[in-house]
Amino acid sequence: MAFVRLLKRTLPWVLYIGASSIVLIALFIAGLYFSLYLQGPPSLTSEQNTVIFAGKEQVIGVKHGNESRYWVELDDISPYLKKAFIVTEDQHFYEHNGFDFKRIVAAVGKNILAMDKIQGASTITQQYARNLYLNHEKTWERKLKEAIHTIRLEMFYDKDRIFEGYLNTIYFGHGNYGIEAASRYYFDKHADELTLEEAALLVAIPKGPSYYSPILYPEHAIQRQRMILKQMHEHGVITAKEYQQALAKKIIIEPEKRDVEEVAPYFQDAVVREAMNILSVTKEELYTGGYHIYTTLDVDRQSELEKTIEQTIDQESSIQIAGVSMDPETGAIQALVGGRNYDKSPYNRAIQAKRMAGSTFKPFLYYAALKNGYTPVTSLMSKPTYFQLENGQTYQPSNYNGYYAYAPITMTQALALSDNIYAVKTNLFLKPETLVETARTFGIRSDLPAVPSLALGTASVSVLEMTEAYSKLANNGKQVIPHTVTKITNHRGKVIYSREDSKPEQVLDPQVTYVLTHMMTGIFDESLNGYSSVTGASINHMLTRTYAGKSGTTNSDSWMIGFTPQLVTAIWTGYDKNQEMTKVEEKGYAKEIWAAYMEKAHEDLPIDVFRPPEGVTGVYIDPQTGKIATKHCPNRRLTFFIEGTEPRSRCDEHVPEEGLKEEDRIPDGQKSREKQEKKRGWRSIFDWLF
Repeated sequence: MAFVRLLKRTLPWVLYIGASSIVLIALFIAGLYFSLYLQGPPSLTSEQNTVIFAGKEQVIGVKHGNESRYWVELDDISPYLKKAFIVTEDQHFYEHNGFDFKRIVAAVGKNILAMDKIQGASTITQQYARNLYLNHEKTWERKLKEAIHTIRLEMFYDKDRIFEGYLNTIYFGHGNYGIEAASRYYFDKHADELTLEEAALLVAIPKGPSYYSPILYPEHAIQRQRMILKQMHEHGVITAKEYQQALAKKIIIEPEKRDVEEVAPYFQDAVVREAMNILSVTKEELYTGGYHIYTTLDVDRQSELEKTIEQTIDQESSIQIAGVSMDPETGAIQALVGGRNYDKSPYNRAIQAKRMAGSTFKPFLYYAALKNGYTPVTSLMSKPTYFQLENGQTYQPSNYNGYYAYAPITMTQALALSDNIYAVKTNLFLKPETLVETARTFGIRSDLPAVPSLALGTASVSVLEMTEAYSKLANNGKQVIPHTVTKITNHRGKVIYSREDSKPEQVLDPQVTYVLTHMMTGIFDESLNGYSSVTGASINHMLTRTYAGKSGTTNSDSWMIGFTPQLVTAIWTGYDKNQEMTKVEEKGYAKEIWAAYMEKAHEDLPIDVFRPPEGVTGVYIDPQTGKIATKHCPNRRLTFFIEGTEPRSRCDEHVPEEGLKEEDRIPDGQKSREKQEKKRGWRSIFDWLF
């Protein structure tokens, strides 16, 4: 009776405490779930490989940190592999809410009986949470965090998204994370191409990536693969015939095979720098962000440029090279070389190095001259000259090999022969500050000293700067930005950057630009030969269409930059430590490489010509006198002028003894013919002349 009385007195309290505990636990769980809900959905990704594509979406490189990772959609994974993982790792994955309590209880019982941990009970969601956010330490704290992350994953994502994330983050050994990286590494194929026996072998690895490595311990891997195939058969996910066929097939492992051949490594470095600026990320973040970067690279042109360099330069020579080839209408860099061997020297000489420009700087000077009253036939004396400077010092430039005309020469001929006296006289007349300002307009950003010798290219500039500057001549004066990146997507294919096609700004006078561009075709026109040959004479035999350009040489640098309306290319050769070039063939490398490459790059392109804008007129000129040519002149060159600045007097240097007759004049009927040719875009004149 005493017990009954005690029970009656304590039972209400027991029930009250029990009910209160249940309520508190329920409130705690509810509060926990609400708190986790307020945190929002967790990220489903970890580090992923970044892939770089050429212009035609050909893979040219893969960037990653210490680990190789790719992300593929669930539908792009072999069904055999998905079934094998479900059977092996979590048979009730699509039924539970992240925790398989029956499996947990069974595993605890077996482990207690064995007095050891012989069976685990982690679900796929739990493993995914551990792969994403945690380490693999066996502590209660880690288990608690794993449970919290598991709840968040199940709360915000459906099963397919979780399963997809799991398959893209699980470790398969040898630095490979995710099924796509493993498929490429072990079998050199994509995850959706895996056969049954290959899928079972890959599923065997994560339980012990080292112990079950098919490379290190193939017998262990095959043993577990056979066990997985048996489970798949017993659970009815494969037929008996499939099971027997998979057991019988021999598996060929292809370890260490690269995913893609690394193409254009110097170009890829430029891509990485540009993408880092676009996305405002570090290199490590870019490499592991799973981005797809689409670029401007033309693989054929890149290959041709590299092949031309290899075939031209003596393999025993230690001379270096840099080159950039760009579409002048868009600024898209289509080929780039920053050195002869990236593995030996990744220093990108096309972008990072700055070298003396030599005479390739002169077109900026002559643009300024044309803007300030000069014409293509403005004549100045070419002879050794001492210049008295404002600071009291004297300056005496010299021509190449000490050759001079000892007579007046036109600006067209001065440019074609690269006369230094003419250039310095013009620079001093205009003032060096004018040349600096003009070069800035062309896009030259390097330090430019306002001195007389700047006309001869004594300032150091990069190959990329010069390519950008010459592009303004090729496109008739429009500003374009050199670039390598056209589009970037994240690991799920969402576009996060796309380059906009905007109308380029007109920064140069189109009339002056055209007149200068046509003058620059003169380096290949031997009718302009004078006290020396035109500077492009050595490669003229290699060219089959009209090009404009300029070469430049210093003691340690050799340049060739030239263009058509379709492509501009700059080539530099020299030694890294400004060593003097003493061999004759070394000084010719830049021109030879440029000519061979440009011809190959234009091989399948229609012939295009530089088309004069309104306000420009063409006149046949005697190259020696700069006057209107007559039929008695041994050489005649079609020369363009801004209307109103063309010469009016006829050449009288080649007059026959009986005198010049009125009908001998070339200009008769020229204006009407010029108008007709202008309507046809000057095509017939150019086809005939060049």
